[in-house]
Amino acid sequence: MTIHTLRGFRDLLPPESDIFVRIETAAREVFALYGYREIRIPTIESKELFVKSTGDTTDIVEKEMYAFTDQGNREVAVRPEGTPGVVRAYIEHNLSQTGRNGKYFYIGGMFRAERPQAGRYREFTQIGAEHFGNPSPFADAETIAMLVKLLEKTGVTGLSVEINSLGCAECRKTYRETLLNHLRLNVSTLCEPCKNRIERNPLRALDCKIDGPALAEKAPRLALCAPCAQHFDRTRALLESSGVGFKVNPGLVRGLDYYTRTVFEVKTSALGSQDAVAAGGRYDDLVKSMGGPQTPAIGWGLGLDRVALLLKDTMTETGPGTFLVSASKEAQNAAFKLLGELRAAGISADFSDFELSLKSQMRSADKSGASLALIIGEDELKTGAVAVKPLKNPGGQRSVPLSDVISEIKKSAF
Repeated sequence: MTIHTLRGFRDLLPPESDIFVRIETAAREVFALYGYREIRIPTIESKELFVKSTGDTTDIVEKEMYAFTDQGNREVAVRPEGTPGVVRAYIEHNLSQTGRNGKYFYIGGMFRAERPQAGRYREFTQIGAEHFGNPSPFADAETIAMLVKLLEKTGVTGLSVEINSLGCAECRKTYRETLLNHLRLNVSTLCEPCKNRIERNPLRALDCKIDGPALAEKAPRLALCAPCAQHFDRTRALLESSGVGFKVNPGLVRGLDYYTRTVFEVKTSALGSQDAVAAGGRYDDLVKSMGGPQTPAIGWGLGLDRVALLLKDTMTETGPGTFLVSASKEAQNAAFKLLGELRAAGISADFSDFELSLKSQMRSADKSGASLALIIGEDELKTGAVAVKPLKNPGGQRSVPLSDVISEIKKSAF
């Protein structure tokens, strides 16, 4: 019986895996420029962590989270997102007391039991950034600008940024009642999940995939208090001065359970209707609500699978720089020795099986994607040379002294 991957899960194979490495490398380079340090959080956490932080009325908790009881009778969950785990670590390890900027990034797998679609899987890789301790609009603008820079560095084009402000708890206190009254008057038009949760959390209806778009058009608007309005105005001005293009989208809510003030999405039309590739926002009350000190914070998450889908046309098969071929039994040791010398010199090198015929080894060299085949046989052993055959560029095979072959390869003389 053949065992296959589960629906919504996949093997990530070359050359697509090479794109993931490219994106991750670009991310690490950008994070270093902005002073972010890496944090690695567990894949499995207490289920309560995600319920408490994300909200018990969110789709993630109600429908998508992989949760189970383990052998120790503990309620645990495989992480559906990164922010709750980073916040837990921030509190647990007293990271607010280090005296350093609280800037952290993570790269890792997340898990959600949602319907698979283009660029979206039940196991997906996410890059996230979290900035703790800075309440100013400068942190908002820097965070968004960094995200745009990262995406541009990976090669993604046609980006657009949408922003909005959700205000603070005081702004939303009055708005909650106004929105609830509107939803009650229009309850017959709502989907079943929204009907069931509007009394507990009416704000969730604005983020509903079914009802959200219509409510964005008809529902009353949130009125920002003076400090929140000033914060949003300043954030927009800073983005403009940074050269980051954006538009304000009053319907952008990003799931209102822990977000406050600035929220944002980065989109591209290349993915059709599912066009958001990264999103985030400010969450000034989350650390305190989870038992930590009052700590302003802002962050975002980026789906690598979706970004990789945008870059699929840039996928190319890569191979080693050189491929060693032994044309005789007597040459095998010399070929193997050269293999190690090439790698020690920083030149990628590979081989197949020196016991195979010359024809079979050359066939393997052609399939490897290598640029050069380095052939050592009886004649080469006698003369202390290597036969160098270009595999990609036109050019004949030529003999190079063994002592010179590494320097010649480094000079790209072939």
